[in-house]
Order: sequence, then structure tokens, then C-alpha cells
Amino acid sequence: MCAMKRAAVPSILVVVILLAVGVTAEAQQPGKIPRIGFLGNSTAALEENLVEPFRQGLHDLGYVEGKNILIEYRWAEGKYDRFPALIGELVAQKVDIIVTAGTPASLAVKKQAPSIPLVMMAVGDPIGTGLIESLAHPGGNVTGLTAIAADLEGKRLELLREVIPKLSHVAVFWNPANTFQVISEKEVQTAARAFKMKVLSLGVQSPAQFDNAFATIRRERPRALLVLADRLFLHNRARIMEFATKQRLPGVYAYLELVEAGGLMSYGPSYADMHRRAATFVDKISKGQKAV
Repeated sequence: MCAMKRAAVPSILVVVILLAVGVTAEAQQPGKIPRIGFLGNSTAALEENLVEPFRQGLHDLGYVEGKNILIEYRWAEGKYDRFPALIGELVAQKVDIIVTAGTPASLAVKKQAPSIPLVMMAVGDPIGTGLIESLAHPGGNVTGLTAIAADLEGKRLELLREVIPKLSHVAVFWNPANTFQVISEKEVQTAARAFKMKVLSLGVQSPAQFDNAFATIRRERPRALLVLADRLFLHNRARIMEFATKQRLPGVYAYLELVEAGGLMSYGPSYADMHRRAATFVDKISKGQKAV
């Protein structure tokens, strides 16, 4: 068994695709300050490392928050059932654009506020999940950035196999409430069969379900942990890593933040960079231009 320890994470490149904009926003009226709705999945404290690059991206484009741009922040605190109410608040504030990250939040915005331009980040398979019609022509009021790699989950399992050569049993945290996670879990199963690994599939869609998942791991005793890309796990990273450390359970994670919380390694795109680049879409839509 590989002891749990803080490990350096190699620099890994994952394809990040900028969507052609499907938004043709009306140009801002002279003197009008654009009002942006930022829908966060967790809390301001836990997403500070993502919000700050977004603000910096805006600053680099000449925006000063509170002067020539206004940002309304709403935080779901890891509870996806809060999205409708939070989106309703942003609509009531008459925001010009909504910025959010992740598939569940993006789907919620598209469903509830289809007339408001949406700049999304870090979504998986936006075509398969129904967010857009195509990468070249997203359609509707949706644009942004997506990270797509068909073999991403297989690569994560491969990394675990390199660390633990005889690995044959791995636990996987995924969120059944996330449409893309359903697809990702199937990819894990397919990759695991190729590696002749047994998968302990643990669907967790609320903080209250972690205790049962932890109990199952203690009972079944897998030798490693794979945590997929869902903001529920990002929000609860300290809790997950405390458990993994006590169980001496090495793992690979979609988010670098879990490594910073004590995990072994991560493999995935730079979410901070996605947030910084999202500012470009906000700028172009605010000016009535196509963000291409």
C-alpha cells in the first residue's frame, strides 16, 4: 500500500476548447454599466482561487469592479437544489450576463434563464448533455469554455496503476445528480475493465451521503480512490481528504485543490485559467460583439 502523502503534481495539458459564441447580445447603451451574475457552486472562500483569476481577467481588459462593471455573486454552498432560487435572484437583479462553472449549474441557467447570455466554464461534453448544439455553432445564448478528453478517466486510472502497479480495486466518487458524471462513471467502468480492475462505484449527490460512502470503503477495502470532477467534491475536499488520509488511501483527483488539501495527485485542466479566460467572453458580449 502506498502511504498517503503530499506529492508534487506534474504539469499536464488537457485540451480546452473555446466555443464559438452563440450569443448576439445588444450592445451596451452609452454610459450603461454591465451587470454580471456570477453563480458559484460552493462558497466565496472555497472559490477564491477561481474568482480572483476571473476578476484579474476583467481587470486586464480595463474593467474595475464597482466602477465600470458590477458583479452579483450567488453561492450554492455545494447544494445543487439551490440553483433555481439563486438564478431567480440574478434574474430579478436584471443581470446582463450569467457566468458559472460546471455542467449542473450551466444546465440550470439555460433552463431557467434562456434569454440571458450564459458564459460557462469547465463543463464536460456540452453537446451530449444538451447544453449546446455544436462547438462551432452552440446555439441559444450559450458560450464559454469546455475541457473534453474522451480518455480522461482512463488516464487517471492509468496514473494510479503507475503508482500502485498491482492495483486491482479502486473506489470512485461520482455525482448522479450531474448529467456529465453519469457519462464519466461509464467511462470509468470501461477503462477499469481494460485494466482488469474492480470498481467500487459510489454515487454521492449530497453531503449527507458521504458517511455511507466512507463506511462502504471501510468495509470493502479498495486500495485507491478516484474522485471525478464535480463541485460537490470540491466543496467537501477537506472532509474527503481527512478520510482518505486516515485510511491511507492514495488517490487521483480531477481538481488540483484536493492535492492542496493533502491528496496524492491530480490530472485535469487549469480551472483558474478557465475563469481568467471567461472574462474575454464577458467583455465581448458586453460590447455586443461575437466572442470568437
